[in-house]
Amino acid sequence: MNAPATTAAAAKPDALPKVRTDLLPLLLVPALALVALPLVGSFPTWVTLTVAGIAMGLIVFIIASGLTLVFGLMDILNFGHGVFIALGAFLATTVLGGMADWTGSQNIFANLTAIFAAMLVAMAAAGAVGMAFERVIIRPVYGQHLKQILITMGGMIVGEELIKAIWGPQAIPLPLPAGLRGAVLIGDAAIEKYRLVAVVVGLAIFGLIFWVLNRTKAGLLIRAGVQDREMVEALGYRIRRLFVGVFVAGSALAGIGGVLWGLFQQSVIPQIGAQVNILIFIVIIIGGLGSAGGSFVGALLVGLLANYTGFLAPKVALFSNILLMVMVLLWRPQGLYPVAKR
Repeated sequence: MNAPATTAAAAKPDALPKVRTDLLPLLLVPALALVALPLVGSFPTWVTLTVAGIAMGLIVFIIASGLTLVFGLMDILNFGHGVFIALGAFLATTVLGGMADWTGSQNIFANLTAIFAAMLVAMAAAGAVGMAFERVIIRPVYGQHLKQILITMGGMIVGEELIKAIWGPQAIPLPLPAGLRGAVLIGDAAIEKYRLVAVVVGLAIFGLIFWVLNRTKAGLLIRAGVQDREMVEALGYRIRRLFVGVFVAGSALAGIGGVLWGLFQQSVIPQIGAQVNILIFIVIIIGGLGSAGGSFVGALLVGLLANYTGFLAPKVALFSNILLMVMVLLWRPQGLYPVAKR
């Protein structure tokens, strides 16, 4: 009489072993902030630097998330990712320049409307270019990492020259909309308005990526296709189309990040994507080569450390990101959250 009950109990989902979440890397972010507090000395200054670092980190995460998805899910080393960043930044100069009445207004909602319009245009254009980039440049070298590096770097050089042909080789100013200039006071701490916007947008995009990958059928199929492509295709699903969609989505995210980074710098140059590429790869290596969660933590650490060292020791800030990467890899050689079987 007891045997069937025992069998039924063993078949329940509760009997399956639960995967424990590694919370230790997440604790690095508050730990870094707390260590910096006594070094900075002034609490209002620490709050200003912390919010600025989080905002910078989230913008970097948006840019890096596209490349993280492409590498983590498709195993593609795309060194041409900077083209989509630069495209987004230059399209922002065109769109926001054509909406001068909106950006010149003191109405914050009008300013946000103009920024989101630029983000939508950049997302659509970068996604379309990404689709062509995957078809012409990436597809012939699937599974060949060395060739991927060489051909995508060549694609980035060509992309930069095309941007120079369209917008010119000179730097183009990209000022913040009038209502987002300046700062708001929280106690004695001054927080820049634009950085608050960047924090909200960054957290929203992180939540969207997490939801798609873990709570939707498309995300389940993509992750299953990474583990066993033949089995998923045998069930009637076309993994190639899903992977192309991942590449397009990654390119679109880079376009959005380019808009935010251009506004962050308040000036754009054709080499803006190549310059940010270095920072992106540092974040991806720290995070674990393909882990979206790892890139999120890595980007926050990079942003916070850059702002703290820039205030405390400006010369150290020049190589703080490299130093952070070395320390993390000495602790965890595969990154904070390494992707399984990579």
